[in-house]
Amino acid sequence: MIIIDGEKAVLGRLASYAAKQALKGEEIAIVNCEQIVITGGKKYIKEKLLSNRKRTGSSQQGPKPSILSIKMVKRSIRGMLPTARHSGRGREALKRIKCYVGIPKEFEDKKKISMGVEKMRKFIYVKDVSR
Repeated sequence: MIIIDGEKAVLGRLASYAAKQALKGEEIAIVNCEQIVITGGKKYIKEKLLSNRKRTGSSQQGPKPSILSIKMVKRSIRGMLPTARHSGRGREALKRIKCYVGIPKEFEDKKKISMGVEKMRKFIYVKDVSR
């Protein structure tokens, strides 16, 4: 099992790494999902992500995207998999990925992969966008 620490990790890079490992057959656990960062301007990111939640008029239909930090990370990983909803390979890979807020007790003393970046200019944490 691969345990990835999401503290100061860039969302896209973490998602692509987790997707590749899951497609290889590895079990993935991502901890500290709320501390993953999304690069770019804060105002633009919040505006873009939260505008998807607003439904005005009857022409827009369908489910609203979740704004829980765990589900945001999982959704990003799903986008890196080959048609996760339709392909058996992508669906099975997505089932191998588990996301957690904080660090659960079973992973506290185990070795974690840190994907954190030290210097970033513009970014926002996932917890600032989610609830």
